[in-house]
Amino acid sequence: MNTTSQPDPVRLEIFKNLYQFIAEQMGIVLQNTATSVNIKERLDFSCAIFDTSGLLVANAPHIPVHLGSMSESVRCLINDKGNTIKPGNVYLSNNPYNGGTHLPDVTAITPVFLNANLKNGATPIFYVASRGHQADIGGITPGSMPPNSTTIEEEGILFDNFLLVEQGNFQETQLREALANHRYPARNPDQNIADLKAQIAANERGVQELQKMVSQYSLETVQAYMQFVQNNAEEAVRRAIDVLKDGAFTYHMDDDAVIKVTVTINKENRSAVIDFTGTSQQLNTNFNAPKAVTQAAVLYVFRTLVDDSIPLNAGCLNPLKIIIPESSMLNPVYPAAVVAGNVETSQTIVDALYGALGVMAASQGTMNNFTFGNARYQYYETICGGSGAGADFDGTDAVHTHMTNSRLTDPEVLETRYPVMVESFGIRFDSGGKGKHSGGNGVIRKIKFLEPMTANILSSHRIIPTFGLKGAENGQLGRNSIQRSNGNKENLGSTGTVEMQPGDIFIIETPGGGGFSKM
Repeated sequence: MNTTSQPDPVRLEIFKNLYQFIAEQMGIVLQNTATSVNIKERLDFSCAIFDTSGLLVANAPHIPVHLGSMSESVRCLINDKGNTIKPGNVYLSNNPYNGGTHLPDVTAITPVFLNANLKNGATPIFYVASRGHQADIGGITPGSMPPNSTTIEEEGILFDNFLLVEQGNFQETQLREALANHRYPARNPDQNIADLKAQIAANERGVQELQKMVSQYSLETVQAYMQFVQNNAEEAVRRAIDVLKDGAFTYHMDDDAVIKVTVTINKENRSAVIDFTGTSQQLNTNFNAPKAVTQAAVLYVFRTLVDDSIPLNAGCLNPLKIIIPESSMLNPVYPAAVVAGNVETSQTIVDALYGALGVMAASQGTMNNFTFGNARYQYYETICGGSGAGADFDGTDAVHTHMTNSRLTDPEVLETRYPVMVESFGIRFDSGGKGKHSGGNGVIRKIKFLEPMTANILSSHRIIPTFGLKGAENGQLGRNSIQRSNGNKENLGSTGTVEMQPGDIFIIETPGGGGFSKM
């Protein structure tokens, strides 16, 4: 197949699907070989392939907050390790200041070399990466999602381009030492190691498939079409920008932090400036969102405005100029705590952008992060809620919205693996904002504990409601509470840590989405 300067439309479609198919194959291997409930059942992972510069080419439809930020991790590896990257190596990173999201999201990155060119000095032709949310990576609370952390150290163990596999040899001794040698060590290193081996296996599938592709079509063609796929995505985003108007939005959060965004459309060169100037400074809480997360949220929003079937990739960013003030809550510096920035603030950024563009009312604006555990068990889940309404659609009830795309663990699996019972789980009726198009309803989830454990909730929109647009109603606030076995009820705020005893029930009522337009 001859490579030309212009893509053949049929081949473009074939290659676009081939790249995405490889990422999907990686995901299947990861799900099948992982051991934790979090990765195997909840599917809290993402896989993607990158070009020789570390730019995202294609992904499987996994977790948006992972996918839009992983490229930063790969490029940081290239900048850091450069010529020392060798065939057979796998690197581990979760550094939030180097492309990571928060510490539980651990990324395994594998360089891809051409089989015929493994001599010293060879450079990778591609990279593959998988990011999985570890059930525990240390920190001050089981599950590594502490509601009240103020520094990154309290959230767990930080890996920055750690050599996980050296020329085919798994570095288990060094890994165990890193997991243990910390002020707040990992609670279940065996599970960490098992899941990381699954990520290595997933990457290896990606390596094999890319090498197979090169041998079938030639390196020149595969690399050319990687660029064509990115160019195609860029043009699709420019077409979406063509119909947008300037806008601005100020979003107040439960903790009094403010996200300000101004979107300026340049019709001449079909581009947009997204400016977060005026956003709150870096916080003393953990609601700081790493820069890579902020970029991922912007990338997600503009990808959703595209009607064409394109893979999320680096080309989508080319028409966008993103201004994020340094040392703000959307671009924090070490040692800022960030565990909620990835899961909560990312949702707020998305809603603020939709508000500025007048496209969609706020969705539940939270992932309702619920963790519990002790020395033996560690569990994490995110809980669905209502999505926002738009100009020609109602919101949806009981869905994971925007930056999360994980499942909820099946009750049978949850109750088999952990000493808890799902007391009830259902739609929270009338929690969506009313309007010509109404917001989706949230849910009510009740978990009964059968053993003493520490439980944590990290959530938003318990004080400030999700907004409606164009005169429609806001969504209902979420609520967190404890029903004690003796009948007493305790109300919690947006975040909290509580000791649960046998018979106690943790109740989470998730927010509804906002409505769109007056009745």
